[in-house]
Amino acid sequence: MTGHPTPPTRPARLRLDALRVTIDGRALVRDLSLEAGAGRVTGLVGPNGSGKSTALRCVYRALAPTGGAVRLDDRDLLTLPRRESARSVAALTQENGTELDFTAWEIVALGRTPHLRGNQPLDARERDLCRRAMADLDVLHLADRGVLTLSGGERQRVLAARALVQEPAVLVLDEPTNHLDIRHQIQLLSLLRRTGATVLVVLHDLNLAAAVCDRVGVLADGTLVAAGTPGDVLTPELVREVFGVDATVVPHPLTGAPQLLYSLHSLEGRP
Repeated sequence: MTGHPTPPTRPARLRLDALRVTIDGRALVRDLSLEAGAGRVTGLVGPNGSGKSTALRCVYRALAPTGGAVRLDDRDLLTLPRRESARSVAALTQENGTELDFTAWEIVALGRTPHLRGNQPLDARERDLCRRAMADLDVLHLADRGVLTLSGGERQRVLAARALVQEPAVLVLDEPTNHLDIRHQIQLLSLLRRTGATVLVVLHDLNLAAAVCDRVGVLADGTLVAAGTPGDVLTPELVREVFGVDATVVPHPLTGAPQLLYSLHSLEGRP
């Protein structure tokens, strides 16, 4: 890593304001109100099907909410021109695959698209942004490789670099540590803390969420059941209620962040 993460534009305050999403008569998100402070890392955690990814899709405008709003610095995101919202919000999603064998460099350079007009080439500063983001995510040596030849973890890091070079005010990530080995998980999450952007991230690993997030929102059945600092939210009682497993919570010996220790026998006798 270079130690000089790609700088964002001025981070924006992100607010989900009574957000509702109903599809085919089923409520996937129910009156979700949550704020991600400017320049802070906010995590969404919860069981499968709890509405986390659906909420994120509303933030990067892949899905229009049924009710409520997503607000950037008190502006309704849906009222912004597409180009302006594309400059403001970058996303790393679970559906980020590509069937076109672009090189890794070409994929990362696509992050500059909202800032360019027509076939305008990247200038020297933008090429440097691409190099720095790829170096930070340990993929610069893959620049000339076709993206279809990369492993799942390598491709994930290339796509994360693409999001960074967009210089977003808000960075939205849905399970960004998928396919990554532990070194690159820590590398990516450490980088998120240093970008200065407002980050909203879905994570399944509660220990990673506790390590990287300033605040955590816990969803269950489309409803926000708790929000606060990891230490306040990730308690044995909540983990048992929401996730249905028993956990012992201990402070990390170096950082003090809560760490959850699970028992392999905690599901015995449960349906």
